[in-house]
Amino acid sequence: MIDLIAVGSLGLDTLETPFERVERVLGGSAAYFALAAKLYSDVGIVAVVGDDFPEAHVDLLERKGVDLSGLQRQSGETFFWSGRYHYDLNTRDTLETHLGVFAQFQPTLPEAYRRVSYVFLANILPTLQIAVQEQVADPRLVVLDSMNLWIETQKPELTRAMGRADIVTINDEEARQYAGAHSLRAAARAIMDLGPSAVIVKKGEHGAILVSDQGLFGAPALLLEDVRDPTGAGDSFAGGFLGYLAETGDTSFAGIKRAMVHGTACASFTVEALGVKRLATVTRDEVEARYRQFFEFTSFDAVAVSTGAS
Repeated sequence: MIDLIAVGSLGLDTLETPFERVERVLGGSAAYFALAAKLYSDVGIVAVVGDDFPEAHVDLLERKGVDLSGLQRQSGETFFWSGRYHYDLNTRDTLETHLGVFAQFQPTLPEAYRRVSYVFLANILPTLQIAVQEQVADPRLVVLDSMNLWIETQKPELTRAMGRADIVTINDEEARQYAGAHSLRAAARAIMDLGPSAVIVKKGEHGAILVSDQGLFGAPALLLEDVRDPTGAGDSFAGGFLGYLAETGDTSFAGIKRAMVHGTACASFTVEALGVKRLATVTRDEVEARYRQFFEFTSFDAVAVSTGAS
């Protein structure tokens, strides 16, 4: 039974780094999320593709066990994005963006999807995020992602969508931009004042920070030998994060902290190859092994500090 869905994009990406280039590979937030989430839980996606979308990409998602009941097919071109990364892989140039059928995307949830407990609203128009929020009956946890474009062009709608979410994920620059605050903690608090119980601030290669009413937590990114492509890292983080929560049902503060490390582990595999190539082959055992590496990476002994008293 599907108890976790993602509403976002499926697309075709042309990716170029200083090391290699691939053309029209599977991309989009829903693809990265679902491939990570399926390591933990059954997952369905709501997205739209055109008639140029390769059947091989559909076959991959089906072979991995992703439910495609919510996939819409329309006449026209599939969403396409082309980008070139600089040597440090932290900076990229967008070369082309063609919305295609995604420009008219209206997320309509199948009946079974309307009763799920866990919902991921990927980085789509805030008005579409609201439309999904109005279709799900009584979700246990709604996680919403956003970006600077919506802050600049649809802030009132984004504010409304955030207010109906349980957790907001946003990068550090965007959090400051939305809240008009220099401090990340203050920016997160301003977002929580809208209604969410927690904010996860994404910091790219430096990991992520959780700010909630129950406390603070930092999940660093693992120091990898070879990083190839950061595309989709944030969405695969969200997939591992929500997939773990859907599997365990543990949404306590401790459970959310563990879920963040699982999400970070999934993202660490995503960046090892261009597109979804590595994410599509990773196993749960590999993720668990990397989860243990994160534990060792961050583990230390608490030692009392001497006051110097004689």
